[in-house]
Amino acid sequence: MISDPRAFVLENTRLQRPPHTPEIALHLADEVTPLWRLTEERLGELGLPPPFWAFAWAGGQALARYVLDHPDVVAGRRVLDFATGSGLVAIAAMKAGAASARGCDIDGVCAAAVALNAQANDVQVAFTCADLLDGPPPREAQVILAGDICYERPVAERVEAWLRTAQAGGATVLIGDPGRTYLPHARLQRLAEYQVQTTRELEDQEVKRTAVYALA
Repeated sequence: MISDPRAFVLENTRLQRPPHTPEIALHLADEVTPLWRLTEERLGELGLPPPFWAFAWAGGQALARYVLDHPDVVAGRRVLDFATGSGLVAIAAMKAGAASARGCDIDGVCAAAVALNAQANDVQVAFTCADLLDGPPPREAQVILAGDICYERPVAERVEAWLRTAQAGGATVLIGDPGRTYLPHARLQRLAEYQVQTTRELEDQEVKRTAVYALA
């Protein structure tokens, strides 16, 4: 366990700007930071989950770009950033004029990462590490944004069902994804497509064709 998550984030990242959302500064890991060099085995020895919060994933970058370019989607509305990671998408929502934004992620270290990243961008983002899939979607969320959620079939199917419940309750739901295997293409409406610069350390290509979708 990490005794001081805030110090851990600061020691293992550096402040930089994702290539597709240069308006936003994030504490991220890269090849010059210690966290980048920790193997999955070493993380397990330390009792740490994979540090998804330390990277700006392609789906999140695309979704953040879409929100920044289409502020009407979130302006004046209460936003939930599902599986927030670094908080990138929630921060983009606040910069686009959202009334409030809350990130959720089951990795508790995300709380420190999101707080630091929100502070770096002069916005306020709330956070919860509760597994929201265990219950109905929060009624207060008027917009739910979900990036990079289709890595594994059981999780992707569970999240899609949960998001459709939210949509049925009146929420606007957008998904950002770079073509993961379990993305339900036939049940989505493509809104925009981007070429997102990434790294071979994270993806199979240095530039990923990444889209933003609405639930069909």
